[in-house]
Amino acid sequence: MTSNYKVTVLGLGAMGLPMAARLATQLTVHGFDIAEPRLRLAEDAGVRTFASARAAAEETDALLLAVRNSEQLNDVLFGENGVASVLKQGAVVILTSTVGTEAIPATVARLAEYGVALIDAPLSGGPKRAGEGDLLIVVGAEPGALESARPVLELLASTLTVVGDKPGDGQALKTVNQLLCGIHIAAAAEAMALADALGLDQAKTLAALEAGAAGSFMLSNRGPRILEAYTEDGAEVQSRLDIFVKDMGIVGKATRSAGLATPVAAAAEQLYLLGQAHGLAAADDSAVVKVVAPTKRTAA
Repeated sequence: MTSNYKVTVLGLGAMGLPMAARLATQLTVHGFDIAEPRLRLAEDAGVRTFASARAAAEETDALLLAVRNSEQLNDVLFGENGVASVLKQGAVVILTSTVGTEAIPATVARLAEYGVALIDAPLSGGPKRAGEGDLLIVVGAEPGALESARPVLELLASTLTVVGDKPGDGQALKTVNQLLCGIHIAAAAEAMALADALGLDQAKTLAALEAGAAGSFMLSNRGPRILEAYTEDGAEVQSRLDIFVKDMGIVGKATRSAGLATPVAAAAEQLYLLGQAHGLAAADDSAVVKVVAPTKRTAA
């Protein structure tokens, strides 16, 4: 890898900024965000910032996108100020978001008109792991295009799994991943709410559960934040609740298309939808415990 390789990061938010900073340790990184403070933080991290997304994307080797949904993906690439038309032939677009499989074929076809390939590379891990290059990334991409994207992917991932040779394969595996994650967070919330209802010390309960067969990554990761959900400010937002509204919606659509009954996933989705309806959309997803148990029973 050399600094001659240019990568553009559009969106310098909670995930985009640490990824850009990580990439800037070895590559030339261009960046853009609509929020001026984020641009200043990016500059401090060694990222060259621009006044527009199109200016940032010109002559780049790879364009890294972390968008909320398929509508944003389409707008960033092909909207009124879309960047697809300024990308050079042979560039790759690295999609790190979970948007589902449906939007991928049309995106691949439209990018091909510009001589650009799509790398379907949804990731898992929070901002801290992004900054450390410790993400899990699952990839679906044509082999030649994948090689062009490796300087970016290998800097960001501690676990890089190529699941197929076409875009859409990464989204498919991430959909399966999110089914489990969404259920595990909801189950952790129910378990900690039950511990509270039974008068148990939640912190001691969490430690005991983590040490036994009931332990899981999500229990250990979200458990401490579940315990903070009832505090005045709630838990620090590391993963918004409405992200799982979106992701469990993608799961539901995929399972229905496949003709599969997934009642546990459907029940978890309803908890996130209820959380959103109760004003918790922008809260950390651990706040789903407040749907299960609106108030804490035992003293903090």
